[in-house]
Amino acid sequence: MRAVERRRPGSNHVHFPGAVDSKFTTKLSFERPSTHPAIPTYRFMDSDGVVVDEGRDLEVSDEEVLTWYKNMLTGNFPRTVSIMDLIMYDAQRQGRLSFYMVSAGEEGIAIGSASALLPEDVVFAQYRETGVFQQRGFTLDDFMSQLFANRKDTGKGRNMPVHYGSSKLNIHTISSPLATQIPQAAGAAYALKLQSLQNPNLPPRIAACYFGEGAASEGDFHAALNIAATRSCPVIFLCRNNGFAISTPTLEQYRGDGIASRGVGYGIDTVRVDGNDIFAVHEATKQARAIALEGGGKPVLVEAMSYRVSHHSTSDDSFAYRAKVEVEDWKRRDNPITRLRKWMERKGLWDEGKEREARSGIRKEVLRAFAAAEKEKKPPLKSMFEDVYEEVTEEGKGQMRELRDMLERYPDEYDVGEFEGGRDSLRNEAYF
Repeated sequence: MRAVERRRPGSNHVHFPGAVDSKFTTKLSFERPSTHPAIPTYRFMDSDGVVVDEGRDLEVSDEEVLTWYKNMLTGNFPRTVSIMDLIMYDAQRQGRLSFYMVSAGEEGIAIGSASALLPEDVVFAQYRETGVFQQRGFTLDDFMSQLFANRKDTGKGRNMPVHYGSSKLNIHTISSPLATQIPQAAGAAYALKLQSLQNPNLPPRIAACYFGEGAASEGDFHAALNIAATRSCPVIFLCRNNGFAISTPTLEQYRGDGIASRGVGYGIDTVRVDGNDIFAVHEATKQARAIALEGGGKPVLVEAMSYRVSHHSTSDDSFAYRAKVEVEDWKRRDNPITRLRKWMERKGLWDEGKEREARSGIRKEVLRAFAAAEKEKKPPLKSMFEDVYEEVTEEGKGQMRELRDMLERYPDEYDVGEFEGGRDSLRNEAYF
């Protein structure tokens, strides 16, 4: 159908269906990005841990802050080199682990945002959200079981390392393909909205979706923001802008005002925040959650600015595309852990003795979980065929028999002792 122009005589604007309330002008001019100021970056404290607006109250207790810091330390060591990251990185280099990804420099984003969510909220993570998992109750044993793909891994060893997930904690399992979680989060948020409409007695929930600025270059990002905006979905899109999409710096990724400007373009409430300021991230996420539940639901975009001080993964050498001195400068000048520690020291909550004690204790716990998980057996061989359908299909049963026969025919060629139950797990009478 043709759009019909409707206006009163003498009106200075037209209600075009595609641009409501656009005013007429006799001046032909193009909107240029340079004429618009950059979206400001909200912060609560500076890089020295000094509160920049004394008039604002910190609505968290000292005990909460100490918990945040220790959760950040569990993943971190001096100069933002993660205790767990350091140990697992070395394990990968020793051939004890196939792959690993670190989160150094972005801990404030993970812990700060997760601490503002409720346990009932649904989380879609990417692969630098170790702190989100930890803040919501994922244990060191859970981490290690997944990394070593042992029999205690809730994913039954079917995913790559660092692809955590927990139905108990309402966190969907991480997947490798970039940005797929963003439209999934929009869909989940729409489902939560429908649940609330059908049963108003249910506690209001939102979906929270994490991704990097590199993922925002994928088509999935744009599709997700558009459907979330048009369907008024209660979802927080939380972008970690750490400066690099693997080896591609932001200057080669986009020419606009970061990722935040895209939210405005899609009609989404948007804020940019200092990702190294855990208080700013917490407050922004807390308010974003409240906004997301307004009027039955609406999306919010949070762009958290940070710097990736680590390599992209164990398959990457970032010094091939950036100067080592640049990384060391960021480590020394500003990082979320040092900033929070300075604030706590000013408050008298922390000192060098507590720092040494905490780091020593955390390192022992990481090594304990590491050693225990490495010794555990792998999931039973039969689990390869399960959970695809509600019941194993006839074709699946046939494949199980073929695998069992081959292993029995060539026992010296295939050592399956590291799998729980060995070959016997394939003798399950329920399948034959």
